[in-house]
Amino acid sequence: MKFFFRGRSIKEGDSAHTSKLEKLKKTFLVSVLVTLSIAVIGITILTVYLVRALSINTDPLVYFHPKLTTQFYDRNGELIANLFVDEHRIYVPFEQIPSRMVEALVAIEDTSFFEHYGINPEAIGRATYKVILAGRAVEGASTITQQLVKNLLLSREKTLDRKLTEAILALRVEMSLTKEQILERYFNDIYMGHGYYGVRTAALGYFRKDLDQLTMKEIAMLAGIPRLPNFYDPTKNLQDSIARANLVLERMMLLGWISEDEYKTAITQVPEIFDDTLTRNKAPYAIDAIVKHLSVDFPDIRSGGYTVYTTIDLAMQKTAEAAIKKGYDDIKTRVEDYCRKETDRYNALLADRNIDPAKRKEEMDKISDNLGSFIVRVQPSADNNFTNYAVNDELLDAKLSQLNGALVTIKQQTGDLLALVGGADYSKSVFNRAYQSKRQLGSSFKPFIYLSAFDLGYSPASPIADISRTYKYADSEDKEEKIWRPTNFDDNFVGLMTVRDAVVVSRNLATINLVETIGLSQLFDQLSSYLPKPLIYDMTIALGAHSLSPFEFAEYWTVISNYGERMKIRVATEVIDRYGASKLYESEGVLVTKPEQAYLMINVLQDAVRRGTGRRARVANIEIAGKTGTTNDSRDAWFVGFTPDTETIVWYGNDDDSSMGPLGTGAGFSAPVFGDYYRELIKVRPELKRRFDRPAGVLEVDMGNGKKEVFTSTSKQPKRTASEATGSDSGPLF
Repeated sequence: MKFFFRGRSIKEGDSAHTSKLEKLKKTFLVSVLVTLSIAVIGITILTVYLVRALSINTDPLVYFHPKLTTQFYDRNGELIANLFVDEHRIYVPFEQIPSRMVEALVAIEDTSFFEHYGINPEAIGRATYKVILAGRAVEGASTITQQLVKNLLLSREKTLDRKLTEAILALRVEMSLTKEQILERYFNDIYMGHGYYGVRTAALGYFRKDLDQLTMKEIAMLAGIPRLPNFYDPTKNLQDSIARANLVLERMMLLGWISEDEYKTAITQVPEIFDDTLTRNKAPYAIDAIVKHLSVDFPDIRSGGYTVYTTIDLAMQKTAEAAIKKGYDDIKTRVEDYCRKETDRYNALLADRNIDPAKRKEEMDKISDNLGSFIVRVQPSADNNFTNYAVNDELLDAKLSQLNGALVTIKQQTGDLLALVGGADYSKSVFNRAYQSKRQLGSSFKPFIYLSAFDLGYSPASPIADISRTYKYADSEDKEEKIWRPTNFDDNFVGLMTVRDAVVVSRNLATINLVETIGLSQLFDQLSSYLPKPLIYDMTIALGAHSLSPFEFAEYWTVISNYGERMKIRVATEVIDRYGASKLYESEGVLVTKPEQAYLMINVLQDAVRRGTGRRARVANIEIAGKTGTTNDSRDAWFVGFTPDTETIVWYGNDDDSSMGPLGTGAGFSAPVFGDYYRELIKVRPELKRRFDRPAGVLEVDMGNGKKEVFTSTSKQPKRTASEATGSDSGPLF
């Protein structure tokens, strides 16, 4: 049989050859179709991933704006605290990153970083080969750019889907940023263990050094951490961290980036590691107040990466904290001892059959009133009369747990805040009593009443009446007529006395009578010209019914302590943002009375410390002026004192605004703490000025009784002294 193909015959023997050709054609066509299909599928998959990658917003990486730590420094340049939200990160520009740090990271993480375009095909091939041989992932192939993409834009899941997206995004990022910009973002974003983000944060935290101060070994340790941050944290696994660092150093030597001598020197070193808290906050109450104060100008103060140069003096701050804590402990001990002694006296009175029953009852009632529920019956006598009492320790402890204190020190000439303590123990209570708590001022406000009187013509020698008064008023709620009978602390009165003596011994009735004589309207106008905030407009202003925080009150007091110029409190001198822009804070003051008029009050308040209610605030070899203050039922105990260049407010009280008992006075609680504080303060700051200056215009006159008095052209010597005046006089006696 013959076959014909294109005009020629083919023998039957040729049929097998023809069959092979047909099969080859089919195989080729199938291969082409499969290849095309795979290509189409690959292109489709690549297109899907490309579209997905292109849909991901890379702005967070390209326009890198992370949350940064704000650092606070004291007036002498010492770091006080790091404050941050979520991540503790102190930024460093690429120009300030040592070249050795760049080399160390590139050597161990991505040697060809400066040659590739975001992905490393050679590393991918090598990693794929090892995966095939091992049957599992044994080596990563991510470049530094890919790591940055993963950290900032993607999840951390180990899937092919994520890796493909990561690779495409890495290529996009490399087209948008320079290699230096990529490294800057990496060095500032990467987690470095121990709560540190970024290499500068880690350097300052682990080594207490900035980057330019690091040794080669310390650089290598930091470069080795990103692989496994929690494992290579040197505060947890120092030896593993060192071993990893030595691997970094070896790699750098093999690449020729460090010499063999540098390598040998570095591997033997074991750096000192510090296990610091993240904030390193040395003055938490002060920093809390400063943050609240500055947040008006800088709402992102906690996360904006600012550098804040505060006015705080850390040495004074630590002294202040110690003084408030010591005072707190001493007060608690005194109250406990008092309760036990009074309980013993109560038992002795109850058992004493020889004392007059009425007298005994009176004394026992006083003890009961003073101690309240702190004494309980514990043991019956033989005749079943409960004659033995003891302190209720549970109730007493609960009561004393409410006690706390606060302190504010400023430099009155500038308004600079030097120290602020908002409580006895920040770890137990973060509530800032110095900055947030508004408490009644009591007698510590009286000097402003008397300063007003001086500006209205009174002098320290002017006589005023210390006599009882009764006031009737309508209650604002039930409209019923009420009676107010103010008293002195000792429940008596002495008749006429000088302004000086009234201030020195803090006479309530004398102050009220002075207000009555001046007239509330005129006094209010005078006070309003001194003080920055609205005041209570009624007679209780004479006894300090106004409420302020110690921080606010410190500004009021600069009117007196700063010779008539009220200074706004300044908590910082400069704030620098992350871009280097600076905001400066200058001292702000306003003269509200003449220096010589303010000096009259300073002179009188010196006397209050020398021989009056503030005498427990005395300190040898430094002049102090000041005033105690105690509010109704001993709810607040104040001492406001100042030296020629520092002013300090000390306050103690119960957080629930309850009475502190009969011991709870400004003279008993707060003045001694002021004294203890300044005795230590002049050791810490011996350069503090010791003597007050007397302004021009102050005249000192010998009063003829062995005493001298000071006057001015406004506050003239009175025509008659208090001993010469009669009770029938009305109006000021000039």
